[in-house]
Amino acid sequence: MKSTRASTARFVATHSVLTLNARHPLVAKSLVDAQEMHRTVMSGFRGWVEDGEPEARAQMGVLSTWSVDLKAGALVLVVQSRVPGDWSRIPREALTTAPHIITVDRTFERGEVFGFRAVVNPTRSRPSGRPPEEKVRGTRTAHTTPEHVKRWFARRLQAAGEPPVAEDGLTRIGATADPETLGIRMLPTVSSAHRAKPVRIGRAEIRGTLTVTDPEPLVTSLSNGLGHARAYSCGLILAR
Repeated sequence: MKSTRASTARFVATHSVLTLNARHPLVAKSLVDAQEMHRTVMSGFRGWVEDGEPEARAQMGVLSTWSVDLKAGALVLVVQSRVPGDWSRIPREALTTAPHIITVDRTFERGEVFGFRAVVNPTRSRPSGRPPEEKVRGTRTAHTTPEHVKRWFARRLQAAGEPPVAEDGLTRIGATADPETLGIRMLPTVSSAHRAKPVRIGRAEIRGTLTVTDPEPLVTSLSNGLGHARAYSCGLILAR
């Protein structure tokens, strides 16, 4: 039976690339506190939604990722969004160069091969120990080994002919890969003590090559991000 799913899908977003002085107090605080990094990212999008609006980040499609060179004292922050960012609130002394704004407008075709990089928060649910009929949610725990991260990501791959949602409800990404070719690097945990319940986010970087099998779910994954902790610079899939 011939598939009726679209063979192409278009992805449109804005990427802001900020090169920051890691020794500036604002940037240094963002590096040591995940909530401060979130505030730095969201400072570029004031006014698009009402203050206090639920799911403001998701409405604007704001995703981010960052990398730091401690020797050079430089932090590179990449922010993706559906609306343009305004970075005038970041002190000029914190920026080593002017923000670089890129409009991404790309059509993905079934069968297309592309390289990618993503920093993710790969987690599993640890059973609560309570009787199943009580329907008590388990504790979310981060994976801590490259092999477990590889399996976590492999479950989200979508082979040709597979539906975008698995039988257990897991959303697939509209692309496939050979898991053995993926590069996995465990990254330092980031945390925040701002809340009554401290935030601790395990992270891993995944690099490799994807083959498009279902363009529409792929564009959804690129637009909305992958996994948990998307407010804390996880989940952004950067396509090359």
